[in-house]
Amino acid sequence: MAVGGDASAQQATPANPPMPAEYAGVLQTVGRQGDFKDSVMKVNIPRNDVKVVIDGVATPTPFGFGGWFAMTKGIGGMEVMMGDLVLTEAEVNPVMSAVLGSGLDVTALHNHFFFDTPRIFYMHVHGHGTAAELANKLKPALALIGTTPPAPGAAGRAIEGKLDTEGLSRIVGFPGEQTGAVYKITIGRPDFVMKEMGATINARMGLNTWAAFYGNDADAVVAGDVAMLDGEVTPVLKALRNSGLDVVAIHHHMVGTEPNVTFLHYWGTGPALRLAQGVRAAVDLLGKGAPRSR
Repeated sequence: MAVGGDASAQQATPANPPMPAEYAGVLQTVGRQGDFKDSVMKVNIPRNDVKVVIDGVATPTPFGFGGWFAMTKGIGGMEVMMGDLVLTEAEVNPVMSAVLGSGLDVTALHNHFFFDTPRIFYMHVHGHGTAAELANKLKPALALIGTTPPAPGAAGRAIEGKLDTEGLSRIVGFPGEQTGAVYKITIGRPDFVMKEMGATINARMGLNTWAAFYGNDADAVVAGDVAMLDGEVTPVLKALRNSGLDVVAIHHHMVGTEPNVTFLHYWGTGPALRLAQGVRAAVDLLGKGAPRSR
């Protein structure tokens, strides 16, 4: 798993400001690398130590096994911290106890996939405090991740070849990023404002929709997450199912937020551009009649 904490690894530009000193201290405390963009310090926690097979497909880590935590400034010198930790079954309760024992909150625990070997779970964590306090509270839980990896499961098939990433981006309607063999498109919700302790909860804090593609043009898989307002849930479900995509989870990630946001996870197999059309059918339903502010 990636370690480090050298804030100088991020080159400062107007669009990519320098890492604030308190956040550089967070990286040093947790021994990991991170970046600072859109007023959010974010640390990725990829599970490179776990090889996951989903429905017979050996999926790369960037496909959906990258945990994270992020901080942004609220009022009164306090930080708002949110995160999503990727855990094996055996890690769930020890990590939960460590999070709760440090005075942080667990706001959700759920799956992202069916037919995954080993079984993987996602734990959302939350807290308020200074950057240094939150880093020290989270550190014991992070230290438990990856210490007891599961026994090797059944071998899956890798999918060779390239994806028409320009075509995927054009169909979905948003640009993506290539990480290894995975092309991921992340979409925020700028049509409404979510605040917590005066801090804006944006895409980098977890308020986003995403789609990850792996494979080649003729033989691909897609997995993703859709962030929905209450009135969008049923239309999005219908759009995904009518497009032949499987819904594998419906849940919350955050508690006590306004407006309420529901998240769902989906999975699909087939020609890449057809999968992208299914994603677009859901994305097109987002933001219709959404509140503009609160």
